[in-house]
Amino acid sequence: MSTTRTLIGNSFPLSLVRRRVVITPESVEKLRTRLNAAPPASFWGHASTLPHANRLLEVDLTPRTERPALTLDAASLPELDGRSYTECWLLSPNYAAGFRPAPNAEVPPDQITGWQVLRLNWED
Repeated sequence: MSTTRTLIGNSFPLSLVRRRVVITPESVEKLRTRLNAAPPASFWGHASTLPHANRLLEVDLTPRTERPALTLDAASLPELDGRSYTECWLLSPNYAAGFRPAPNAEVPPDQITGWQVLRLNWED
């Protein structure tokens, strides 16, 4: 399991949950602290919100490849670039009421009203 990097993305495919996972809402500050301790291993999938997330967290969340896909290891843990993780952080924007981003267009900053942070932990 990797503890040297922080697995982070804007969403997590629930179809990859094959064992018990605990999901905990967290603060942006707690996520910043985690990223200061262990740099991101990003699977960020929406280019439209990436610049805003980078500014918010003061770190570059650009993935190594465009829209990387997570896989599962033999223990049914999420795996990215050959590393397995027991923890995953998600950062998702909250949009203004009725707003839906246009495909392939950057989201205007005034349409983001806040951010939701979730920490997923896979138990033994």
